Amino acid sequence: MDIRRELEEIVVSNLDDDTLFLVDIEISANKGPRKIKVLIDGDNGLNIDDCAKISRTVAEAMEQKKLIESAFILEVSSPGLDYPLKFKRQYLKNIGRKLKVLLSNNIEKQGELIKVADHSITVNAEQKSKNRKIDYVETEIYFSDIKKTNVLVSFK
Repeated sequence: MDIRRELEEIVVSNLDDDTLFLVDIEISANKGPRKIKVLIDGDNGLNIDDCAKISRTVAEAMEQKKLIESAFILEVSSPGLDYPLKFKRQYLKNIGRKLKVLLSNNIEKQGELIKVADHSITVNAEQKSKNRKIDYVETEIYFSDIKKTNVLVSFK
């Protein structure tokens, strides 16, 4: 089994709260200590205490299994707003927020996420009219058509 897959098993087995879930693991191939970044999200958010607890238990499990023989740096955090949404659970917690959705045909849609279904999302998408006014059109987008989705930050 490769390191990434073993790390996934360790992380998932140490998430004792059902509202927390693994989003991604990034492992650097740099010389020197390997940097391992574990991205966790939660249906109700994620706090620093959750990150610290997960970091301690994952580091201990990695050392017990001798997963990485050399020195490593382990970072556990939430994905942040600049990281694309990957799971339906992440879409659900962002209902009411503005998204930028890049479709697989490279068309971009922006608008407020208003609904999440089993196979799609519904966005109140911005659409420019002929008189340069922005109209909003309720648009259903299938997950299979999404290349990348980011939450847009609003400073209002």
